Amino acid sequence: MVAETPNPDEHLLPIRHSNADLFICDVADAVLKDLMPHMEHPFFALSKKPDKRIRRYEHNGEYVEIVPSVKGLATIYDKDILIYCISQIMHKLKRREPVSQRLRITACDLLMFANRGTAGKDYTALCEALDRLEGTRIKTNIKTGDEEQRSSFGLIDASAARRKHGLDGRLLWVEVKLSDWVFNAIRSQEVLTLHRDYFRLGRPVERRLYELARKHCGRQREFTISVETLHKKSGSQSPEKHFRHMVKEIAERDHLPDYRLVFDDVTDKVTFYNREKWWEATPTSSDDEALPTLPAAAYDDARAAAPGYDVYALEGEWREWWVASGKPKLENVAAAFVGFCRSRNNRAPIQRAKDTAWDG
Repeated sequence: MVAETPNPDEHLLPIRHSNADLFICDVADAVLKDLMPHMEHPFFALSKKPDKRIRRYEHNGEYVEIVPSVKGLATIYDKDILIYCISQIMHKLKRREPVSQRLRITACDLLMFANRGTAGKDYTALCEALDRLEGTRIKTNIKTGDEEQRSSFGLIDASAARRKHGLDGRLLWVEVKLSDWVFNAIRSQEVLTLHRDYFRLGRPVERRLYELARKHCGRQREFTISVETLHKKSGSQSPEKHFRHMVKEIAERDHLPDYRLVFDDVTDKVTFYNREKWWEATPTSSDDEALPTLPAAAYDDARAAAPGYDVYALEGEWREWWVASGKPKLENVAAAFVGFCRSRNNRAPIQRAKDTAWDG
C-alpha cells in the first residue's frame, strides 16, 4: 500500500482524468516506472523555457554531458513520455509479453496517463517534447546493464506522428523508438516505481526532489543530504541561495508523495523521511507476495560485495527488481540480495566511496 500524499488539494495539481477515462487496460493498469539513472543524475532541464546551454555533471567518477538541439534541452516534463514508455514496457514484461524499442502510442492515452489536458495546445506541446527528446544528445560513462556507452546518443532515436485531417488537426498517435541506452536499462530492470501523484507535482524542482528521494531514500527510514550536494544532483541552474529557499518552501508545504522533507538550518542539510514503514519486519505471505526482512549479516555481506554503495538503497532496488521479475521463488533470500549487490558492483564499481548522506 502506498502512503497517501498529504495536503493534496492545496499544493498538487488537480486530477484531470479518472481511471474510468483510461479505457485501455494497459494504460490504466500500468504502474509508473522510471529509470534509476534518470532519477539519480540530472539528465533533464528544470525550466519550461528553452535551454540551449551545454551541461556537464560529474559525481563519484560518473559523468553526464548533455548537448541541446536548436530547440533546447529535453525538460523534466518531456520526460513524461519516457515514463509512459517505460511503464508500458515493464507492464508487458510482467505479463511475459514481447517488447520492442519501438512503441506506437495513442496520443490521448499518453496525455491522460500523465494527467495532462487534451486540448489542441496539449497535442502541440507533445510534438515539441518529442523534438527535444530526439534532439538532445547525451554522452556518459554510466552503465546500463553490463554495457558502458561513451558515444553520443539521444534519449529517443526517432519519432513519428499521425495527425487527423480537418479543422482541429488532432494528433492521433505517435511512434517512438527508444535509444539503445534507454532500452538496455529497461531490459536490465534498472527501474523504480513512482507514486501516481508524481504527475500532480506542478513545479520542476518538486519533481526532481521526489525523484532523488525515491532513488536514494527508497525504503529506508530516512536519507540525509547536504543542500550543496542536493543542489548539484538536482541539476537546478538557480543560485544555491534561491534553491535553498525553494527547498524550505517545499518542506513547509509537506506535499511530496511518499516522503516528508525536513530542512535543518543549523547543518544546512535536508532529510527525507519515508512516510511508509518499509523498514519494519514484513513477513512472507502464503502466496509469496512479499519478501521477508533481511538478517543483519546480509547487510554486512552486501557492504563487502558492493563497497561504497548504500546497501539500503540497493535493497530497495533489489525488492523492486524482484517484483518486476514476476516474484520468482528464492531459495536463499539473503544470498540473492548479496548476489544482486555483487552484480551491481561488478557493473559499476564506485571509485570514491561516500557515506550514505552524500555529503560533498
